[in-house]
This record gives sequence, structure tokens and C-alpha cells, in this order.
Amino acid sequence: MLTFILFLSSSLLSAQQKSSEVDVLISTFLGNEKRNYYGNKAPDTLNLVWKIYLGEGISPAYGKDKVWKGAGWTGQPLLVRENQELFLIQGAFDYHLKKIKASTGELVWQYKYEDILKGTGTIFENKEAQDPESKYIIMQGSRLGFWNDHEDRYIPSFRGISLLSGKELWRMNVKKTDCYSRDVDGSAVVVGKLAYLALENGIFTVFSPDPQKLERLDGVMQPKILQEITYYKQEDMDLHGRDLVSESSPSILNGRVFTLSGTGRIYGYNLKEKKNDWEYYIGTDLNGSAPVTNDGCLLIPVEKQYMPGHGGVMKIDPSKQGHDCVVWFYPTIDKKWYHWEGGIIGSVSCNDAYISEKDDHLAVFLDVAGELTVLDHKRTEKGKLVLGPDALTSFNTPKLVVKTQIPGSISTPLIVKDKIVACTDAGIFLFQLIKNRSTYELKLLDKVEGLEIDSTPIVWDGRVYIAVRDGYMYCFGDL
Repeated sequence: MLTFILFLSSSLLSAQQKSSEVDVLISTFLGNEKRNYYGNKAPDTLNLVWKIYLGEGISPAYGKDKVWKGAGWTGQPLLVRENQELFLIQGAFDYHLKKIKASTGELVWQYKYEDILKGTGTIFENKEAQDPESKYIIMQGSRLGFWNDHEDRYIPSFRGISLLSGKELWRMNVKKTDCYSRDVDGSAVVVGKLAYLALENGIFTVFSPDPQKLERLDGVMQPKILQEITYYKQEDMDLHGRDLVSESSPSILNGRVFTLSGTGRIYGYNLKEKKNDWEYYIGTDLNGSAPVTNDGCLLIPVEKQYMPGHGGVMKIDPSKQGHDCVVWFYPTIDKKWYHWEGGIIGSVSCNDAYISEKDDHLAVFLDVAGELTVLDHKRTEKGKLVLGPDALTSFNTPKLVVKTQIPGSISTPLIVKDKIVACTDAGIFLFQLIKNRSTYELKLLDKVEGLEIDSTPIVWDGRVYIAVRDGYMYCFGDL
């Protein structure tokens, strides 16, 4: 009887997979390879639609074991539509990657890692798949493993999981380097049949996510690696010690893969030449990811660390070299918040994917001091210069549109058309950006207080989906 039940269950799953029509709506952190899409429609209210308990797990923090609940930085869910039904993909602190029905919060499947999951995955469409289970692959990282040691030969903290079934398809070893970390927080970017990601060990890796092309590496079968480049230098080790981590998610712009490194360097990898041919040095820790603007630039979130100047936001034009590539810099105030000294730990969002050319091109960010700031990223203040993170070099500064004070955060606020969703250390804030001739105001539409949030939400069809540090995942929005 048990054999028959297992056979029937397997047959039903197989039939479901063969008939599944999949539309990947949000495939990676901040939506796409440009890191500038956050969903189709934000809500007008923050009514509670549902919540589910994600769980908790133990992982080290600042020298001792700590219980982590829910999900954290970056922690943004992915979104797919299967047979006209929406599903979320969420990494959680209970060591599991989860597939969840977006309409109800019902758990579909979960896959267990060996440590907490902090980052956001990327969905790879494998057009050469021989079976439905390996057609759509979630490439998702975790911490190194609670029972593992940094010195271990094999730390498989980056894995490929079937979107349809939750089955493990491959594991990748995150090699030991001079860096203290063997975690994976970043979200890979996909170009054709290959994926690109700088792992936290500081190694930029070009690989094939296709399970049919696995090779034996370090004594185990792993994804085929085509290229590895070290994203730190000896002078970085002199300044940063072992803090050589690459946590950001790469962006694609004009044939290059751009990666922000914790060493303070921005690398541009030329896809055609298969090598780095562009670099800019800022010096401070760069945790966030860089959205691409429609004028061919990158918006760089800058933390206040290792350098004497302020953190803030920098707009970079990688068609130029050296300091000439800096279009402008907007400094934020220095303020000690937990262990951060100031600046931006999350990323910047922009409205370029939602507007026409005649509209204002806006960038939005939230620093650790709690200043929610909106800038016009195409306009600068005439005759005004500011000092950069090195406290020596002067740059233009952008036009400030509007700002308001809310609690601090390491989350990334979203701008979707005229709405801004900002998640903070003390709750969620929903704003409407209202234009009055040449000025703007931020109108608070709704808020949910009392939630400690490090992760980044998505919006879809008037709903906000967000994982919270209280252990739950929430759906808020219009009823």
C-alpha cells in the first residue's frame, strides 16, 4: 500500500510538472539584471491579508550563537506564476528555502540548508532541460553551515533547487580564501546559458547552472565553472584585513557585469572579452547592489566605513574612467546605529522602469540614520560641490526632491510609480509621492508599526510581501 501511495504521489507530481505553464515575474534581487524593478502595482493601504510563521534558526553573530527569526537582509522574495497562480520563493532563518502560495500564505514545499538563508535567489530558465524538474532552477545561497568550520575543504553554501518540486539539483563549494566568509548573500545574474556572481569569499565566478553539465570538483559533482577572478588586492588586505567580502548582486550594463565589492572597488567584467576592463575605487565597504539608470549609469550605495568622509549615494558613468566617472555624490549624515557608522547598507531604487522620458527620474534610498530621501538623479545643484568618501575629492551633488525622517533601516525602499514602500527597524511606511508643479511632497498613506525588518519587500497587484524578524512573513495591501 505504501509503495502504491508513493507511486501515485510521484505520478501526480510528474503530471503537474509536465502541465505547468511558468511565468517568472520577479527572477532575482531587485527584479531583473538591471536591479531596477520591484513589482507591478503598490497598494493604497496596508491591511493585513495573511501571515505565516517562517521559523527560526541558530547561527553565530558577534562571537556567540544567536537565534534568528523570520528572514533578514537582503531577504527579498521572488515571484512566479504557475498555471495562473502566484507563488513566492523565500529564504528563511530556519535554514529553509520555501515556496509559498501568494494568495493564502500556504507552504507548498521547503528545502533545508545547513545554516540560515539571508540573501535572495535567482531563477535560471534552463532551456536545454531534459525534464520539467530542472527547467527552472533557483540559485540560492546561505551561510557556511552551522556545523561546518571555516577551514573545512568543502563548504557547499550555494545550491541549485528545482522551482517546481524543491528538489536539490546541485551544490557549489565556496572555496577558502583570504576572506573571513564562505557564505553567499548575493543574487547571481544570468546571461544566456551562464550565471555570474562574486561569492562572499571574494571570487567572481562564471558558471553553468545546468545540472546536465556538472563536473567533479573537490571530489564532488558541482556546476561547471568556466572562470574565477579574485575581487580583492593586497592593498585591500592591508586596509580591510580579512573583511574582503562580496555581498552585492551584480548588474548588467552595456555588455559588462558590474559588481560592488566590500573592498570598496567597483568591477566591470566585459562579457565579450571575458575579463575585467573597468574599475573604480571608493575605498569604503560597498554592501548594496547598483541599479542601472536609463541614461547608462549606476547608483552606488556607500557605507560609512574605512574612509574619513561620509557615506551616501554615488552616480557612476562607467563609460568614463577615474574620478571622471562620478556624475555626482550625495553625502548622508554620520550616525552610529547598531554596529554601522552611517551611510547606506541596502540599495538605492529608481523609477526609470515605470515612467516616460518626460517624467522626472527619481532615486530613493533610506540610510541607517532613518532619512528617507528622494533625489532627481538626472539633475545636479548648480555651483555646489561636496567632498566624497575620501574627504578629499570634490564632486557635483544631485537635486534634492524631498526627504522625511523615519526609523533607520538596512532594507531597500521601493518606488513603484507614485508610491514608496519603506521597511524599517520599527515597521512599514507607505507613502504617495505627490507633485505640486515643480515640488514634491511625501504623503503618508498608511503604516504598520512594531515590526523589525531588515529584508526588502516586493509589490504585486496591490499587495506587499515582506519577511520580518519576528519570525513571520506578511502580506499587506488592499482588500
